[in-house]
Amino acid sequence: MNTSFDFEKPIAELEQQIEKVKQVAQKTNVDVSETMNELNEQLNATRKDIYGNLNGWQKVQISRHPERPYTLQYIEMMCEDFIELHGDRTVKDDTAIVGGFATLNGETVMIIGHQKGTNTKQRQYRNFGMANPEGYRKALRLMRLAEKFNKPVITLIDTPGAYPGLEAEERGQGEAIARNLMEMSVLQTPIVCVIIGEGASGGALGIGVGDKVLMLEHSWYSVISPENCSAILWRSWDQKERAAECLKLTAENMLDNRLIDGIIEEPLGGAHQNPQAMAATLKARLLQEIHALKEKTKEQLVEERISKFCSMGMVEEG
Repeated sequence: MNTSFDFEKPIAELEQQIEKVKQVAQKTNVDVSETMNELNEQLNATRKDIYGNLNGWQKVQISRHPERPYTLQYIEMMCEDFIELHGDRTVKDDTAIVGGFATLNGETVMIIGHQKGTNTKQRQYRNFGMANPEGYRKALRLMRLAEKFNKPVITLIDTPGAYPGLEAEERGQGEAIARNLMEMSVLQTPIVCVIIGEGASGGALGIGVGDKVLMLEHSWYSVISPENCSAILWRSWDQKERAAECLKLTAENMLDNRLIDGIIEEPLGGAHQNPQAMAATLKARLLQEIHALKEKTKEQLVEERISKFCSMGMVEEG
């Protein structure tokens, strides 16, 4: 296991002890099975304790792990085939959002998601998963195509936010996201949205209106990132851990506040520890949700979707 964060140090120390015991055994031919069993038991207990009690900021860190699977990796692992579709038919093709028809166990779906990239060159090419207006317009074009052929829509959300550049605003960033919210709320086909990593602000919400909205166990969903929240409230990033707690951005927080419909469990330590197992779990849950939603009429889907989002939050009238 590759540990990356401060809270994982006890795990790293135990792993180092196990490695040293192995080396001693190889050099001396001494039976160390009892010691190895004790250390492995201690390691498993430590992992369960640490990953079962993560705070908000620690979950944000795991959601950003560079080896965590992204949209195209999930598509490759889950789908029998995938035909990527490009362009918004207005400006250009936004590489921060990918989408196209795919097959899940023989079920044809339209799958759309943010793509961050797996190395520096790819991250630059994908604009770090921060979509421009044409990305959201491409997503909407593909959703309408799915509606035309009566195919379910799956969205995989993983973005630090919509691209905040001047040119994005000039081309109508706010309008593009707002139109997606409106159009997705009345789309006459099943929609399942899953936050697979970071779910920040309108950048996430722009493809996040669905009949079922789910979160992976170590993902987060919020109107703003902890760093930017800290910068606004305390004029520095130093309070990002405090901001993460105040924002109530974890999957458990979101479920408690009835802002999502469910949590998908990750492998111990996060999705990056066993991407294949994570993909299998995600695929099974997606198929389960799609099959249930297909039992409903188009009118039921739209009515229940609108009702769900309208009932979120509390309003006081004076």
